[in-house]
Amino acid sequence: MTYSINTLTLIVTIILTGLTAGLCFTWSNAVTPGIGRLDNLGYLQAFQEMNRTIKNPLFLVVFFGPFLTHIANIYLHRSQPNTFFWMLFAAGIVYVAGVVVITLFGNVPLNEILDKTDLQVSSPQQLKELRSLFEVKWNRLHLIRTITSILSFILLTISLLQIQINTNSNI
Repeated sequence: MTYSINTLTLIVTIILTGLTAGLCFTWSNAVTPGIGRLDNLGYLQAFQEMNRTIKNPLFLVVFFGPFLTHIANIYLHRSQPNTFFWMLFAAGIVYVAGVVVITLFGNVPLNEILDKTDLQVSSPQQLKELRSLFEVKWNRLHLIRTITSILSFILLTISLLQIQINTNSNI
């Protein structure tokens, strides 16, 4: 059995988007609520370390890879202006707007503010102010990433089912 580049690109996009959705869900469901229970210094230190650790090649492929594969899917399937194409298109737009744009222009600037802060020399009041500036806004933006990555994954999965339905109806 051989697969076309179109099918392989779709499969890779589904896998990477699913991994991102799982990462975002886990972060929203367990990580941020867990560290949210820490005092200000503990919370900010934990977040600093997680942000520094997560910047690695594997994370970058999983988190930003779908940006490229969504674009590839839209291009590869552009000649199919049907439900399948529009689901792929919607999945790509939702992912790019809700995950990539939110990350680059929302979460990353907050992460950079936190990363540049020397927490060891900050006063308790400065730590409280930094956490107030960071935590609620970061979590709100991350919730958008979680919802949109899951929505993109659902749209991709439905598009794959659409292929199956179309294939079976042509038999």
